[in-house]
Amino acid sequence: MRTTKKTAKRVIARIPASTTNLGPGFDVLGLALRLYSTVTLEVTETSGNEVVVTGVDADKIPSTTEHVAFQAAELVLKRDGGKVPPGLKLSIDNGIPAIRGLGGSGTAILGGLMTANELCDSPLSKEELLNLAAKLEGHPDNVAASYLGGLVVCAQEKGHVHTVQLRCPDELSVVLAIPNFTLSTQQARSVLPQQVELADAIYNTSRSSLLVAAIATGKLSLIAVAMKDRLHQPYRAALIPGFDDVGEAAVNAGAFSVALSGAGPTLAAYCYRHLAKQIAEAMQAAFHVHQIQSETRMLEPDIRGAQIVSSE
Repeated sequence: MRTTKKTAKRVIARIPASTTNLGPGFDVLGLALRLYSTVTLEVTETSGNEVVVTGVDADKIPSTTEHVAFQAAELVLKRDGGKVPPGLKLSIDNGIPAIRGLGGSGTAILGGLMTANELCDSPLSKEELLNLAAKLEGHPDNVAASYLGGLVVCAQEKGHVHTVQLRCPDELSVVLAIPNFTLSTQQARSVLPQQVELADAIYNTSRSSLLVAAIATGKLSLIAVAMKDRLHQPYRAALIPGFDDVGEAAVNAGAFSVALSGAGPTLAAYCYRHLAKQIAEAMQAAFHVHQIQSETRMLEPDIRGAQIVSSE
């Protein structure tokens, strides 16, 4: 039977955001970013369970035990006949804009799993934890990138997530233009066709392969060609006012290319670090032309992935 450690009653995890798809790598590619949420799980002296959410978009995130992070923690604690201790408190200090295509739900799931796993006396292996996170999330790309760090190529086979992790060139930056409206994954998937043309499938396969090779070898100029997509972005563009103009503005300001971050509505521009500021300004101005307010973030890839930062 699983019990909680007597020596560990409070565990803190820090999990990076992720941007996925990167254009052609639909549900396959994910990149961890230096933008973080922290999840704290602790056993208190009270009798009831509690969830507390603070930080960015806290008003959009449920602060009940129905939260995915708490549900994930419960799942670990109950494995093999274990019990959830009374007085369990889960706190989330959210640093990732919610429902914007930046892997917020994935970071929450990972935070719940990792802190509960640390609290238990029989930790899940890294592989088991990732497989469970992907199962709870419904797709592996966000959780794989946030968990492992760097650029992650992933494939799922019979419930097992296979990954290859790559480190990005130091000069690569990602500029996020985050509009002030949300777009759920369910809504973004609802506009996609159930079948695609063979030519489009081949097009995306070639571009996603080229993209991985370009980043792995540091040939960043190839991103301009490699980040093109025919499978999902042409259909989702209509859900985001100014999609084409914001992308064009970023490229004109020096970006290699622009892609939807996950399901959107955030747009991610890939560029040399020294050009990030002017690209951010251009993207924000282009959104403004379409009466869309936005914020921008100039980020570098995270290479460490999710970490337990405290266990006491």
